[in-house]
Amino acid sequence: MIDGMVKKLARPMATIGLCCAAALSLQGCVELMIGSAVVGTFAATDRRTFGAQADDKAIVLKGENRMRNALGSAAHINVSSFNRRALLTGEVADERAKETAEREMRAVDGVLEVANELEIGPITSYSTRSNDTLITTKVKASFVDTKDLYGSAFKVVTENGAVFLMGRVTQREGNLAGDVTRGVSGVRKVVKIFDYISEPELKNMLASPDKQEAAK
Repeated sequence: MIDGMVKKLARPMATIGLCCAAALSLQGCVELMIGSAVVGTFAATDRRTFGAQADDKAIVLKGENRMRNALGSAAHINVSSFNRRALLTGEVADERAKETAEREMRAVDGVLEVANELEIGPITSYSTRSNDTLITTKVKASFVDTKDLYGSAFKVVTENGAVFLMGRVTQREGNLAGDVTRGVSGVRKVVKIFDYISEPELKNMLASPDKQEAAK
């Protein structure tokens, strides 16, 4: 019952926050505009351990640094990480550059897997990236408005209209999230990169979030 009440309160607050973020995303102020209450609610239901969350931040920083050193401005590469599983998206000049990026990413401490979704081709324009930011915001807002989906369980990355979904979710949640994402305007394809858990595992997480950290 308590979980249901929290979720009902989080949905309208998160929707408002995400709408504000969409309006200011081109100015790089997304995180600043989402209210502390929304951030707190989302953080409280993150299904990763605190250790994994910290590792993901470190993996992104180290990965981005390696991409710059290895390929410089000749490539546009975004590094994402969820539960120590890294995702590479963006554009590189050729297959050799794509392989170099993956090799550098695999060399980062703590990375368990690498999903290399880099495309070979010209670097996308500013307008394309701005549209990708808007799509990401709309997908997140759609998750908040969908019953039986916890928005904080998902990481959403959009690259040239392709939406990549990451997270620790059940098969049911993953299928629902994919269907919802496909219904968002501007999405040209959906790629699911999930760390699947069972329904009993999910029930245990929702009942006692602290157990995840205690068991680590």
